[in-house]
Amino acid sequence: MQPEDSLLSQIEFIREIDKLKQVFRRTYLMDDTRKENDAEHSWHLAVMVILLGEHAAEKIDLFRVVKMVLIHDLVEIDAGDTFCYDTEGNKTKAIREQTAADRIFNILPCDQAGEIRSLWDEFEARQTPEAKFAAALDRLQPLLHNYATAGRAWREHGITVDQVLSRNKHIAEGSQQLWQFTEAMIKDAVEKGYLAKGDN
Repeated sequence: MQPEDSLLSQIEFIREIDKLKQVFRRTYLMDDTRKENDAEHSWHLAVMVILLGEHAAEKIDLFRVVKMVLIHDLVEIDAGDTFCYDTEGNKTKAIREQTAADRIFNILPCDQAGEIRSLWDEFEARQTPEAKFAAALDRLQPLLHNYATAGRAWREHGITVDQVLSRNKHIAEGSQQLWQFTEAMIKDAVEKGYLAKGDN
């Protein structure tokens, strides 16, 4: 690929990912005015990586985690945001996102397409210290939003504390400190009526 062709591919990719700003999540902004979009979510995570990196369970490459959280939801341009508690939607999520990754990342020149795809695959596999920490923050961020909005999204969808604990327990893989904080926040959310009690 000629340098000018490479540049054109990169610009095309930059234009394509602007669509992420139009993919809205179930999570409300902390001021409760509207739902956040995927681009806002990814930016928020990147800042959280920088601020909270010291709490990672293992030594991590901070810049690698920043890159990971910035690209992890790009597939939702095609696949859409699948609500984490949507049982039916999650049955097809993996194949929809794999197909999206094949299309979107391959807009880039081959070397960059390979790097971005590798980071996305690493995040999805959640095996490396970087991926575990990125995934922990990806779970923590919407919890902070739900707590700040008195559990608005939780209440709208009838989510219980058992579901929230089950969904988010792997935060501990990325950071024990953040998991302890999360458990305390969830307990307080139940006590305040933001989150419904489970069956037990």
